[in-house]
Amino acid sequence: MLTADQMGRQVTVPDLPQRIISLVPSQTELLHDLGLGERVVGITKFCVHPEEWFRSKPRVGGTKKVDIEKVRALKPDLIIGNKEENERKDIEQLEKEYPVWMSDVRDLEGALDMVHRVGDRTGAREKAARIADGIEQAFSTLRPLPRRLPAAYLIWRDPWMAAGRDTFIHDMLGRIGLVNVFAERDERYPEISINEMREAAPEIVLLSSEPYPFKSRHLEEARALLPQATIARVDGEAFSWYGSRLLHAPAYFSGLLAGWTD
Repeated sequence: MLTADQMGRQVTVPDLPQRIISLVPSQTELLHDLGLGERVVGITKFCVHPEEWFRSKPRVGGTKKVDIEKVRALKPDLIIGNKEENERKDIEQLEKEYPVWMSDVRDLEGALDMVHRVGDRTGAREKAARIADGIEQAFSTLRPLPRRLPAAYLIWRDPWMAAGRDTFIHDMLGRIGLVNVFAERDERYPEISINEMREAAPEIVLLSSEPYPFKSRHLEEARALLPQATIARVDGEAFSWYGSRLLHAPAYFSGLLAGWTD
């Protein structure tokens, strides 16, 4: 079956693929929740959900460094990747040998489209529709902050890096009532100097749990740099995993917002 992926590429995909490799953690979890079970034969070392798959499924390297030989050993008939999370050179190598379907998710609408498309391509259309409907319903109950607050979402330290424009994280920030202070930068994930951080004057600073594993000690470091801001360490999966984990993200966001409005 010839089909278009989210990058607009035409990919010939089996009608009902039986040996699927996922190169993206959030999409791996989606495949599990679609009930694909043993049809998923390979994942990455960062695909930590569900835990039973993380413990038992063969791993084909990381999202940024795929082990091509391990992929070949698994003989996939479909590989599912993502434009942002996977390296172009890996994807170009893999697509010479296998069908590679790529997602490109920048916002909630793109995530819902991805869920539907993956369900359709794997023979799980009805389950995908239920998941997408559940995500839409969950977000419909989310109430953003009554006053939009300038915010910085930090993903790395030494150097400091933030989520910028045209990112899924940026979309999530807007949906909870936060204004991304680095949205005007050209880069999607800009490096930020200490002076730039201070000049941006965010009232809310969020330290993500991934990809950099910010810990409690980093809260004090950030408070010293921005003493007027509210600093919080947040679950990066809630802000950046665009698969079925989105079912639970609005409840998590509501808990955060309650703490900022008390």
